[in-house]
Amino acid sequence: MIAIITGDIINSKGYDPTEWMTKLKTCLSQWGDTPKTWEIYRGDEIQLRLPVAVALFAAIRIKAMMKTIKGLDIRMGMGVGSESFVGAGVSESNGTAYQRSGITLEALKVEKVNLMITTADSTYNRTLNLMLKLASDFMDDWSTVSAEMVYLALGNPDASQQNLAEQLHIKQSAVSQRAKRARLDLVQELLAYYTTTINTIQE
Repeated sequence: MIAIITGDIINSKGYDPTEWMTKLKTCLSQWGDTPKTWEIYRGDEIQLRLPVAVALFAAIRIKAMMKTIKGLDIRMGMGVGSESFVGAGVSESNGTAYQRSGITLEALKVEKVNLMITTADSTYNRTLNLMLKLASDFMDDWSTVSAEMVYLALGNPDASQQNLAEQLHIKQSAVSQRAKRARLDLVQELLAYYTTTINTIQE
């Protein structure tokens, strides 16, 4: 099994791509190289191929990165399943993971949410998507500084608040406040739940 994230950037038309493209490429490249692992196509859409265990972590980190730029966000459909054809790039490959990801992205626009997952298990989908919907209630409202805090904290899971403060050039007390406002504790609980339950899903 693999996971596919298909996403499109919200409000991208109001921005010069130079404002976000380099950041997005840097973020995506932590999981591998283009075009085998990820691609940016049609100007503001992405596709990313990942091990199932890290898919939600990747989606939330990508969201945090986009929200470090005021006014931008991203909607993402995650699909978990098989890969039956490997093309020259991720956007040319196919399988149930790809199909579920694309269908989920389309469903987001109807559901008016920015993050959903589809696996072969409909009961699991309902549970996790309710959790994602509740989490999106605060994640969609991250300020640029909250998003920056989450992005850095997720990328440095072993860093102390003091270490994060030094990287952000702020006081340790400010890191604590930003983490609280961003609900970082709930993000980490959600990721822990996903990590321990997703491996029970059958294709």
